Formats: sequence, C-alpha cells, structure tokens
Amino acid sequence: MTAVTTPAPRPPAARRGRTPVPADPDRGIVSVADRRRRGVRWPLRASHVLLLVSLVVVGLGPILWLAKAAVTPTQDTLRTPLALFPHGVDWANLSEAWTRFEIDHYFGNTMWLALGSWAVQLVVAVSGGYVLSVLRPAYGKVLTALVLSTLFVPAVVLLVPLYLTVLDVPFAHVSLINSFWAVWLPAGASAFNVLLVKRFFDNLPREIFEAARVDGAGPFRVGWSIVVPMSKPILGVVSVFAFISAWKDFLWPLLVLRDVDKQPLSVRLPALESYVELDVFLAALAISTAIPIVIFLIFQRTFLQGAGLGGAVKG
Repeated sequence: MTAVTTPAPRPPAARRGRTPVPADPDRGIVSVADRRRRGVRWPLRASHVLLLVSLVVVGLGPILWLAKAAVTPTQDTLRTPLALFPHGVDWANLSEAWTRFEIDHYFGNTMWLALGSWAVQLVVAVSGGYVLSVLRPAYGKVLTALVLSTLFVPAVVLLVPLYLTVLDVPFAHVSLINSFWAVWLPAGASAFNVLLVKRFFDNLPREIFEAARVDGAGPFRVGWSIVVPMSKPILGVVSVFAFISAWKDFLWPLLVLRDVDKQPLSVRLPALESYVELDVFLAALAISTAIPIVIFLIFQRTFLQGAGLGGAVKG
C-alpha cells in the first residue's frame, strides 16, 4: 500500500501565478497620491517648515546668542539681552578674555587634554574592536559580553575606585594626581567606543582578510594596512565623540588636576565667574564653545558617513 503525500499549500500569490509586490521603502505615513492633493500638500509643507524653524531656534539659538553676547557690553546684555547690538560691538571682550585672564593658557591645557584623550580612546577602540571582530579569539564572545556589561554600571559608582587607582597605581605605586595621564588613561576605558568599532568591523568583507593571510600578511599587517584604511568613517565618528567628551568634561579633571596651572577651561571658567566682568566671561565661554563646533564642521562628512555603520560593501 503506497502512502499518499499531500503537497504543501502554496501562498496565495504563488497559486494565482503572481509575484508579490515588494513594499515601497520610500513610502511614509502619507502616500504619493495624497501628497499631490493641495489640501494635503500645503499643510504638510507648512509643518515641515515649522519643524525646521523650531529645530534651528532650539539648536542654534543659544549658540548664536552667546556669540552675540560675547561682543556686547555688559549693560546691553543685562538691559536688553535679545537686542541686536543696541550700542555697537565691543571686540575688546575677546582679546581681554584671551590675555588678561589667561584664557589662552587654559585653552592650551584643554586642547592638550582633548588630543591626548582622543589618541588613547582611538588606540583602545581600534585595537579592542580588531581583536573581538577580526581576530576572534576562542573567548571572544565572553569578552564581548564582559565589555558590554560595563555599560550598565553608572559612571558615578566607578568614580571612587577610579580615583583610588589613580592616586596609587597598582604595581607601579605612583600617583598620577596633577598629571595629564590621570585624564588620558581613564578616558581610554570606553566600552561604547570598542563596541561601536567592533560593529563596524563585523560588516567588513572577510574575503579580503583571508586573501591577505594567504599572501603571508600577519595580524598586525592586516590591521594596519587593510582594516584601518577601510575604517575611516568609524574612526571619524569615534574621534568626534572622544574629542568633544574630553573637551566638556568637568568632574574628573576637577578631581585629579588640583594644580590650577594644569586645569582646563571647563574647570577654570566656573572659578573665574565670580570676579570677571559678564561680557568678558561670556567671551571666554564663546571661545571655549567655538572649537568643538569647528571640529564637528571639519569632520561632519566623515561623521555622517559613519553614522549608519554600514561598513564596506561586498562585491
């Protein structure tokens, strides 16, 4: 007696001999046909313009007001804070803030701290992501889970143990207090950057790595000559994050840099507020704000290219 097998049911589209139509990826809440209607098109455009203007006001408003107040006399700022230069422009505020209150010295400290933190974070992120994503050791998944788990620990909880470690470095038994290394080394312990770079490296084509190994390239050669040149977008993203976070950091430099001559702008500006004129103080704030904005404008193309973390395209 032969067994009768029942064929699996086909989808409705396949039974009718039709190919399923893929969904339009560009379609949103409002369809193309509705957008052509005047009663829908004009309110939609008006809402877009209103949203754009609101974002510009909220995002650029405080920065533009600070730039205006930096070259405005104190009395004008206090009496008419929203007026546009009622009694002219006072450019001397910038030069006075730069020289008289040694903003140039603290500006140099901030730049030096930010560059050192950027270099340490970049080295740790690239090397950590390369090991976890490309080399893939046997314990790689466990190590990735441990790195990921550190993101769930609040930074405030780690403040005291980190300070005690910097106060007396294990094995070396030296103190890093009043040293820039006390800011640089802890900045490198960023699990977010390591996982970000690892995610990007995961999307790189493995065939290139295998071909390089067949040609005799070692791990260092593969990382330096192949992985790093292909990773310029994510390196730009990590650079922007590292530089800006180091530039605006306040609490940790305040704890480990007790020497006034080594403190950055983020620590010294609140201390100068009590005995500095308002217009000069706002000029100092404008100077300290300008550099991160310039850095972002320089690297904005790289930042936006790497924001999607698409990696290299195979083929």
